[in-house]
Amino acid sequence: MKLQTAGIHHITAFVGDAQQNVDFYAGILGLRLVKKTVNFDQPDVYHLYFGDELGQPGTIITFFPWPQGQKGKVGGGQVGITTYAVPPGSLTFWSDRLTSYGIPFTQTTRFSETYLSFEDHDGLQLEIVEREAGAKSTWSFAGIPRDEAIKGFGGAVLYSGAPVKTENLLTGSLGMEKVAEQDGFIRFKTPADLGNIIDLRKDPVPFGTEGTGTVHHIAWRTKDDAEQLEWLDQLQNRGYHPTPVQPRQYFNSIYFRESGGILFEIATDPPGFGLDEELNALGEKLMLPEWYEPYRSQIERNLAPIQVRVPEVKKP
Repeated sequence: MKLQTAGIHHITAFVGDAQQNVDFYAGILGLRLVKKTVNFDQPDVYHLYFGDELGQPGTIITFFPWPQGQKGKVGGGQVGITTYAVPPGSLTFWSDRLTSYGIPFTQTTRFSETYLSFEDHDGLQLEIVEREAGAKSTWSFAGIPRDEAIKGFGGAVLYSGAPVKTENLLTGSLGMEKVAEQDGFIRFKTPADLGNIIDLRKDPVPFGTEGTGTVHHIAWRTKDDAEQLEWLDQLQNRGYHPTPVQPRQYFNSIYFRESGGILFEIATDPPGFGLDEELNALGEKLMLPEWYEPYRSQIERNLAPIQVRVPEVKKP
């Protein structure tokens, strides 16, 4: 049977200050900090995960705060825009909220949908769009009603250096359906309710530079470890060079760079973020994999303290 991803599992980006990152995604956008851990390859750097109440696939954005990192340039070979979905009728709430925090935004249209387009403090490009699909959020924070809260990813806009090859990968290997083409974008759809709409810039985009304010990779969902091994075989047979399976504590991953330069990951839905914390306490403690536990005191000393809080409103 042909493999087909259900859509986005998570998106990972580089940012600067960790507290500023928490203030923006938890305090302003109202996402839940579901896991506070470290970069497994560089434990002096946080790895922060934000999502819905349970941190379900299709809602998770993760960050490597890199205070001394150089500013990146958004461009080809990257996810250009990360899109969030909110319930129909919520855009006015969100435009008022962005205004109250002094965050500039523009209103744009793509495929007959209206988007609020804005940037976080590091220049990461974001959008909010109203969508019927996807269950409403069960998480409420910082004065955001559940009826207007972000549900999860609406999708993403891919900036490829080789769009035709990227399109062939999305439809031929990842099993996405091409559903529309308009105004320089090609739209693809997956079966999930969230993280299911992918727009690809039709023309090649000049390559960007990795750094703060840019996306490092986008991860696609696979249901379990057995199916992930099927993906591994399929990608190898189609000439890609995926990594061996990498344990990421809360999911297992394989990585490969597609022909347009974007780093893709295929991540398992299980075991999820309840693996090492009670669901009602997700994100409250610094969680470390067992091989770093002997070094906990040293690791904690090297990390600036952070807290989930409501940032001060600038324009009440």
